[in-house]
Amino acid sequence: MSSTPRNMADATSAFIVHDERFRKLIDNPTLEVLVENETYPFAHEAGVFIESTNELFVTSARIKDPGSQGQRVQISKVILGDATTSAKQEEIDSSRVTMGNGGVNYGDDGILFCAQGSLDVPSGLYEMKVRPPYNVHAVVTSFYGRQFNSVNDVVIHSDGSIWFTDPAYGFEQGFRPRPQLPSQVYRYDPVSSGIRAMSDGFGHPNGICFSPDEKTLYVTDTDRIHGAGVFDDAKASTIYAFDLNTRHGEPCLENRRLFAMADSGIPDGIKCDLYGNVYSGCGDGLNVWSPGGTLIGRILVPEGVANFCFGRLGEIFILNENKIWRARLASHVKGALLRI
Repeated sequence: MSSTPRNMADATSAFIVHDERFRKLIDNPTLEVLVENETYPFAHEAGVFIESTNELFVTSARIKDPGSQGQRVQISKVILGDATTSAKQEEIDSSRVTMGNGGVNYGDDGILFCAQGSLDVPSGLYEMKVRPPYNVHAVVTSFYGRQFNSVNDVVIHSDGSIWFTDPAYGFEQGFRPRPQLPSQVYRYDPVSSGIRAMSDGFGHPNGICFSPDEKTLYVTDTDRIHGAGVFDDAKASTIYAFDLNTRHGEPCLENRRLFAMADSGIPDGIKCDLYGNVYSGCGDGLNVWSPGGTLIGRILVPEGVANFCFGRLGEIFILNENKIWRARLASHVKGALLRI
């Protein structure tokens, strides 16, 4: 394992401008490897930045483990360091978040993780505290008694409601029972404990995020790759946009439309900056679209990107399986989630 940052030989060549609007986001950009671990793909999903401690929480890709129904996922904390200390990975107890996947900041001292579950443990959303002993408790684990498929990614609205995706990857990858529900997007109200299915018709709903004004919800459909790793180029590799409206005093999603299609791999994790630009991890790196859906630029990363998150003042932490990269954009670029 290496914890020493290193710059690419020519970092600027990794930033591809398709539209002049992207150039305004990348004033003297840099790209470097922060942490590398060749023993297993430790940096696959989640990517939750904790500003108060300058730490990053990530979930691994599936790891072969004869003692855990053949496979498991490891959660790690990455201590990002500073000008005098290198970043380092620290594994933490992952047993209470079964087959963890996406995650989001939850309150002042928590992370809401998607637990995909197992043949014996239900899939759902679990809160984990960010400090030892990393206490965990279940938030929601079923749709009125019907088990979720394998909850994948999650985002929180400013009203406190929790929105998440639930594809059937767990069944396809052999660690979840046959689906009891369609592949859908859900909204959970932690105050009333009410849960609603908000949108269906997906192949594999995956990444999810809101625009900065929360008037638009974005959902990626990664149906091009099925759970066994089989590509079908005729299937969706798509970002959909929905208007978030209110009818009869209740939230609803309307005007579903194709926002963008990824030409390389699939659009996995997705987030917005405060300007409304949409970023997604794809097969060639991090792709960036304007609020209107035009591809304006890319940050090329060898072997692609599953997920990522914004840090402070233009930082982006890019999860690249065995590596975590840090891109530095212009300091005025801020993620819509944390607004820092």
